[in-house]
Amino acid sequence: MTTATASAGVLELIDPQTIDVATNVRTAAEASLDKEFLDSVSANGVLVPIVATRDENGVHVRYGQRRTLAAQQVGLPSVPVYIVEADAADDAQRIVEQLVENDQRQALTDGDRIQAYKALELEGLSVTAIAKRTGTKRDKIKTGLTVAASETGTRLIAETGMTLDQAATLIEFEDAPDVVATLTRIANEEPGYFPHAVQRARDERATAQAREAGEQVEAAKGHRILSEAPAWDARTPYRLGDLRTSEGERVSVDEIQGKDGVAVYVLGQRDGNHQVNYYVDEPEALGYTVVDDGMGRKAGPMTDEEKAERKQLIANNKDWDAAESVRREWLAQFLGRKTLPKDSAQVIARSLTEARYLVAGELSGNALAADLLGVEPVSGYYGDRFADFLTAHPTKAGHVTLAIVLGGIEASTGRTTWRSPRPETAHYLQTLAGWGYTLSPVEQIAATVESTDTP
Repeated sequence: MTTATASAGVLELIDPQTIDVATNVRTAAEASLDKEFLDSVSANGVLVPIVATRDENGVHVRYGQRRTLAAQQVGLPSVPVYIVEADAADDAQRIVEQLVENDQRQALTDGDRIQAYKALELEGLSVTAIAKRTGTKRDKIKTGLTVAASETGTRLIAETGMTLDQAATLIEFEDAPDVVATLTRIANEEPGYFPHAVQRARDERATAQAREAGEQVEAAKGHRILSEAPAWDARTPYRLGDLRTSEGERVSVDEIQGKDGVAVYVLGQRDGNHQVNYYVDEPEALGYTVVDDGMGRKAGPMTDEEKAERKQLIANNKDWDAAESVRREWLAQFLGRKTLPKDSAQVIARSLTEARYLVAGELSGNALAADLLGVEPVSGYYGDRFADFLTAHPTKAGHVTLAIVLGGIEASTGRTTWRSPRPETAHYLQTLAGWGYTLSPVEQIAATVESTDTP
């Protein structure tokens, strides 16, 4: 019976430059020599002996083609080679052995890697040393150690098959199991939407913390805290702006501080600030009158349908805010690429025609475009933020032009973009999707309007 094992032989140290890389089932081995693999071989040498045969023409690789090519490229003086008997008559056996040897390899899992990184750290190796010794990028080692140090991160890697970057991201939510569970599901079922969901979770956490801080201040004054903002057309409680003093003057915020019957709704903001909206339950009890502002407010609570519509409106607004952060981060990375998409010239031309008024709005300062390109701002209204950049990077003229076009359109977007989709911004979002950006559900709403081209 034929077996897929090499004949017994002897182990020798041989100059890799003298070894012939014979025919192998790995047809693209040289192309697969990535920098990390080459760095590892350079730092550690070839740890697993190469299996080869020898005849009158020299030494020929049987297994270990990539290791041999890497050793040749990095200039190792010698590599361990296990010399076995040649069997030139049985090329079929050689191919079978190579297939078995490659197919039966089981790649290390991310869980295996992070535990190995952790063990190396315990041995006293720094992140830089681990990266150099293993031929791995420093950022990946740093991320792996962060995940390994977290019970949540380690569990996510082991149980869900999540990537290192995804697990590292979710560590910041390990005090919120429900959020971790939701984001884990999204990572598995809708990986393209994962960055949007993470940003939404960050925004909600920041707004909740800001709101809680504001509520504590108002509660200390004796004010009643409202869990929801009254609808714009609700009659009660009464908005402070609708109240007048006995002299007919507007009631100021300072005037009602600490009084009975005052209610507040605190609106948290994702930048950590908060806004306080004041209401009064019974204006007459405080000596105030109510004025009719002509807005047609109705008495009584909102209907279930109105509540559902308002809930959806608020949710979509929050989704848009999160998507804006993700989209602009993606744009910055996109414009940092060495080459632009093949259709970038057409996109620029089309934007300068059908969306020229949006692009023109950004030309006055180019603030967002410069931020997307990472260009430092200059002082003065007439300062040119791109002059020095173009001088230093003369081949980036296309990047600058595209950044100004995209920045102009992007700067015009906001919550109204999804509420009232327009052809120009719809085509803009469709273009980004065509370049690899994943549209969130609310962005898909804004991207549903087709531009009207002249036939």
